[in-house]
Amino acid sequence: MKTMKVTMVRLYCTEGEGNLKKMLSRLHDDFGVRGATVFRGVAGFGASGELHSSSLLDLSLDLPQIIEFFDEQDKVARILTELASSFKPGHVVSWSAEVNI
Repeated sequence: MKTMKVTMVRLYCTEGEGNLKKMLSRLHDDFGVRGATVFRGVAGFGASGELHSSSLLDLSLDLPQIIEFFDEQDKVARILTELASSFKPGHVVSWSAEVNI
């Protein structure tokens, strides 16, 4: 089996920021990344310490979201340079991985 080195990226945001459609469009249409997934959190907090959560009685519209994508290492480095101003410091996490091809 052959493998390819890639970089995995997680972009942390909240629903209330309204970045999801724009960011997915950029990742798909502008950058053509190999794959992306969006996770919707049921609870979370960040540097502000403000807890964002959902319950059966109150479905918040400001829940945490994680946009995760991967691609070749050099390509991801270029993408992250372009996206740097779109996310607050500490809201982008990346690591090396391998994909079976």
